[in-house]
Amino acid sequence: QVQLVESGGGLVQPGGSLRLSCAASGSIFSIYDMGWYRQAPGSQRELVAAITSGGSTNYADSEKGRFTISRDNAKNTVYLQMNSLKPEDTAVYYCNARIVYSWGEGPYDYWGQGTQVTVSS
Repeated sequence: QVQLVESGGGLVQPGGSLRLSCAASGSIFSIYDMGWYRQAPGSQRELVAAITSGGSTNYADSEKGRFTISRDNAKNTVYLQMNSLKPEDTAVYYCNARIVYSWGEGPYDYWGQGTQVTVSS
């Protein structure tokens, strides 16, 4: 009924930049909060950044000033611009969205499939 499709991951050198995108599609009436999480090998999934439908943002302390989350409500898409990347940013990045179905039921949490970000020289 609903899909989140991520794109934009890859291999980048330390100090480089990447932009992740996540588009939601399907039987969507509205989307509340959207966010990006990441999970490194052997670690728990952790919040990177989140954004409300009104545009208020929240960042993990380690990402403040380096990452910027934004969204296009008309396209049901959330973005994560990542600058000054460090090797410790290496992880699988997942997008998350709290979605209300077109018939009014919800909200329910949905996750993307994950996109690998590797920061290495």
